[in-house]
Amino acid sequence: MAVFTVIIRTLVTYIIILLVFRFMGKREIGELSVMDLVVFIMLAEIAVFLIEEPNEAIWKAIVPMAVLLAIQIGSAWISLRSQKFRRWFDGKPSVIIKHGKVDEYEMKKQRYNFNDLLLQLREHGVHEVQDVAYAILEPSGKLSVFEKKEDGSSDYAVVLIADGEVQYSGLKIVRKNRQWLVNEIRKQGCTSIEEISLCTMNEDGDVEIDIKNEYK
Repeated sequence: MAVFTVIIRTLVTYIIILLVFRFMGKREIGELSVMDLVVFIMLAEIAVFLIEEPNEAIWKAIVPMAVLLAIQIGSAWISLRSQKFRRWFDGKPSVIIKHGKVDEYEMKKQRYNFNDLLLQLREHGVHEVQDVAYAILEPSGKLSVFEKKEDGSSDYAVVLIADGEVQYSGLKIVRKNRQWLVNEIRKQGCTSIEEISLCTMNEDGDVEIDIKNEYK
């Protein structure tokens, strides 16, 4: 009877966690932010309790799982509407390499060492730092690498506006100011920054704009 109980509780645990992950969305499976990692660890601990304590009521595990799911969905909803909240929880990308030059200060700030950098560059098939136009350390810890082309350019595009908010770090990279940005979007028929979902600028100086709710 005890074995049968463990089997049933294991199946129940599996189904509940599977449902929780599905409700969390595909992003949670593909990426692990700090908050995701905390939730997954807590879910694992609750799952162990549910299986190893057959005499305890199942609801004692289901309720905490439901609370964690509510927290995760709530934080995702707020993140979609607030960049400050998103940066606070997930962090923001950091430019580690720019035009073949390593930013040691940014690496130290992110507690990212050269062994990690070289390892991730090799994973991208890059063996020389000088061959990299830009390398961005993402909040998830993944390194995005943009190699130099034969003419010295790359496919990297700097984000100037995201979710209707000016990205001053991007403006700093391209050495432009807010007024220049306002003038650029007006040239493309936009009257305000708030109506723009995404605005980027490539190394050729081309500014691309995506308007919010274009397909609504």
